[in-house]
Amino acid sequence: MTLAVLEQLLMMVGFGVFLVSLILYVLRTNDVKSILVFWQATINFTKREFMINRVGLSMMLLAVIVRFCNYFFA
Repeated sequence: MTLAVLEQLLMMVGFGVFLVSLILYVLRTNDVKSILVFWQATINFTKREFMINRVGLSMMLLAVIVRFCNYFFA
């Protein structure tokens, strides 16, 4: 039960942190098009934005790992 709560919490908070990095980028550059066509790799993050982005993505990845652990080992 606690792993299910942890999974949801990690996913939601991670997604929120990820969105914060994108919002910071848009506020700095006013370049919304780069966010909408993310597969073209035109985003130039600052070091701070990059670190926030990676923390958010890492939290979401950890949520997926917790989900697999909860499914296979519970």
